[in-house]
Amino acid sequence: MRRLLIGLLLAGIAAPPLVAREAVDASEPTKLAVTVYRDPNRGPDEAMRRDWPQGFAMISETRQVTLPPGESTIRFEGVSEGLVAVTAIVTGLPGGTIEKNRNADLLSPGALVDGTLGNRVTVTRTNPATGEETRESAIVRTRADGGLVLQTSAGFEAVGCSGVPEKLAFDRVPAGLSARPVYSIDTASPQGGTYTVTLTYLSWGFDWQAHYVATLDEGGSADDVRMRLTSWLTLVNDNNQTFADAQLMAVAGRLKVESDFRGLSDPPDGKPLQLICYPLGRTADGSPLPYYRSDGHYPPPPPPPPPPAAVTMMEESAAIMVTGSRMSKAAMVAREEDLADLKLYRVPEPVTVSAQSQKQVAFLERESVEGKLWHTTYCAPWRAESEPQGTRLLLTTVNDRKHGLGLALPTGGITVFESTPDGELLVGEERLRDYAAGQDVEIEMGTSAQVFAACSAEADAEKRKRGDKVPMKLVVTNANPSAAKLRVTLGGSAARIGGLRGVRIKDGARIYETTVPANGTRELRWTIVDE
Repeated sequence: MRRLLIGLLLAGIAAPPLVAREAVDASEPTKLAVTVYRDPNRGPDEAMRRDWPQGFAMISETRQVTLPPGESTIRFEGVSEGLVAVTAIVTGLPGGTIEKNRNADLLSPGALVDGTLGNRVTVTRTNPATGEETRESAIVRTRADGGLVLQTSAGFEAVGCSGVPEKLAFDRVPAGLSARPVYSIDTASPQGGTYTVTLTYLSWGFDWQAHYVATLDEGGSADDVRMRLTSWLTLVNDNNQTFADAQLMAVAGRLKVESDFRGLSDPPDGKPLQLICYPLGRTADGSPLPYYRSDGHYPPPPPPPPPPAAVTMMEESAAIMVTGSRMSKAAMVAREEDLADLKLYRVPEPVTVSAQSQKQVAFLERESVEGKLWHTTYCAPWRAESEPQGTRLLLTTVNDRKHGLGLALPTGGITVFESTPDGELLVGEERLRDYAAGQDVEIEMGTSAQVFAACSAEADAEKRKRGDKVPMKLVVTNANPSAAKLRVTLGGSAARIGGLRGVRIKDGARIYETTVPANGTRELRWTIVDE
């Protein structure tokens, strides 16, 4: 036993010491790809929150790295601050990944002071009367979370409390601090060498939505509505990092996401530097805070800011771009691709996704989309109205090539204009859900001021309540100089509607469609039969 213990001790003494891993910085990205996903919890009727986006993006960065023989730490500087570290994957390394790390601190005044605690800095003071500068060496004696105290040849003093301008100069940046977010991994390469690696990760703080502009052609009829349809993707990057010359893509559809990417992102922290001096003035002068002045009066308010410089008409027109329904062809239109059951829109040219910014890219332009304009109303025994009510305008089309479309329409807002002799006038705004190719598309556009409907039940209250053979009547008047298409939703859970031919089921409801003549009236009668 004694010989075994001695052998183990000798083996421990002879063991080589641990070698510190050499830190290696990867190059700046030579290739970038950013794929933006919508907020999975945002409904089709909810607009994107531009000031607090809840979506995410998959970012792929291609970089060059030169590794020494043995183990080393690769630092990827400039990654997105919303990086979700558990999703990061690095490919292209000869030895794979040993360990992953997300640097928690950014280079900031507070972190710089904390990292220099106990070390020397240079203090420069400027005489406000003469402008003369004096420099002195000092040692940092406190952290940055409650005032900064230095030890100089004259003793201990607080920075910012001498009454003269002061600045500090640091000889070096403490290890582990960077001005940009850093992601690092430990790896091993027996021979070393230069490699092309790809870092792929999910990042929090992105989102996108679509917006459509439809312009109805002048002179169309209710049966033949022609319109120009243009749509834009608006993408938001809430991170402080810019992705230059990136391959930009957006994914449409609702993903099932269980992870809390916001909670997992853990962005790096930039610590502030708090300089606190006591006492604040003299007690004879009272408190320096304005609402505690000794004379009991508030100080005068600060002067208003100077007015902005005058802008000439030429400068103003160059600085403001007005977009409307009649717009020229977009220089760059995203292409639609299939991604399993989702749709992916790929921007054909590299673009820059700037920090804290929005970007718009056209993804749809159609010059002649065919549709119909309906006036809709609802008539049921319990909804009988004594006074005529304005019908609802409904613009419909079919999302297929025959009608001028035939591609996926992501959820988003739509603005409808109508061409008139006086120009293009706003008709209405609405939000669209996701529409797949082949589906019927319906756009509500408000209440008509020309077509009214009066629904009545020609039965006593008890029959209306039971819904037992209740005669119904609908009178529709059209003040337009052209015929109006009418769609009536027939309420009631009866097994049969008597007196109307052509009743059909659409989206789970009974509907009847007809035409109201120009400057005319249409009267409809039917009976609700409870079998």
